[in-house]
Amino acid sequence: MGQKVNPISFRLQVHKNWSSRWFSSGKKDFAKWLAEDIKIRDLVEAKYASRPTIAKVEIERSANLITITIHTAKAGVVIGRGGAGIAELKKDIEKIASLPVRINVEEVRRPELNAKLVAENIARQLERRANFRRAVKMAAQNTMNAGAKGIRIEVAGRLNGAEMSRREKTIEGSVPLHTLRADIDFHAARALGPNGTGIIGVKVWVYKGERSDA
Repeated sequence: MGQKVNPISFRLQVHKNWSSRWFSSGKKDFAKWLAEDIKIRDLVEAKYASRPTIAKVEIERSANLITITIHTAKAGVVIGRGGAGIAELKKDIEKIASLPVRINVEEVRRPELNAKLVAENIARQLERRANFRRAVKMAAQNTMNAGAKGIRIEVAGRLNGAEMSRREKTIEGSVPLHTLRADIDFHAARALGPNGTGIIGVKVWVYKGERSDA
């Protein structure tokens, strides 16, 4: 029997942090704010769904302000010409949020080392009917060339439109999932298979080395 845990939640308070940071004094506020956070994240993801650029959305709440930090591979796409994109996004988020909103945009310097961007890039290629082996091999090679210590990629489903679903795994370098000091980024993405072949799951683990502060 496999006992699996998300590598990020496994390392919380060791050297990882929550993507939503706030404290609620009552159950009613907790449910309301949690639902708000989910809606905000879904809105940001949906707005830039055509190309995988959003690496992470962090939300912090204070007494009278919600600070949203968007980590993206292409800051120019999010900000827009003359800041028009960010102004439109802020207007859309304020329709959902219960407090005034401030948006920060931070650029991800090396997107090849971000598990979410790697997984979504593979998923988009599979949706465009790319050969899964080639897509996975290229992604793994790019990540290793960017300075990762190791990468593990799993794809599962009706690969290349096959009749039976199967699971394929690729590992480059080392990925020590049991070591808490290990800085491992993880993400699971989904690709909609062509011609009604169902969902293809893509999981990516990126090992960036051991953290000395853990």
